Amino acid sequence: MTHLRVSDAARLLGVSTDTVRRHIAGGLLEAGTDDAGHRVVDGADLARFVREHAHAPDDGAAGSARNRFVGLVTALKVDEVMAQVEVQAGPHRVVSLISAEAVHELGLEVGDVATAVVKATSVMIDTPKGIR
Repeated sequence: MTHLRVSDAARLLGVSTDTVRRHIAGGLLEAGTDDAGHRVVDGADLARFVREHAHAPDDGAAGSARNRFVGLVTALKVDEVMAQVEVQAGPHRVVSLISAEAVHELGLEVGDVATAVVKATSVMIDTPKGIR
């Protein structure tokens, strides 16, 4: 299970650490502590929060063909051959169809941090090194 420090959760949400702390204090997010005593948020709980509070961008501008969207895996549908991976990156919901083998090799789970790489009509999913 992925646990994210408050500062990492804030970066993924595009808000300040104080905002994440207010969400915790207000009961919108649950928090615990890691072995070092830092406050952490469960990745799956953060994914649920992101899905519930996501909103479309106001400007409607299209992005570059080589965008990288860092966000949280909010949904996975995996069968024997293919998988549908949904990543919520701030206001952007990106859905990718990749092989089931790739999902297993990446060890993807709901709540994990992942990067959706968009190039032409292809969306690739990657995970940052060391975050798990």
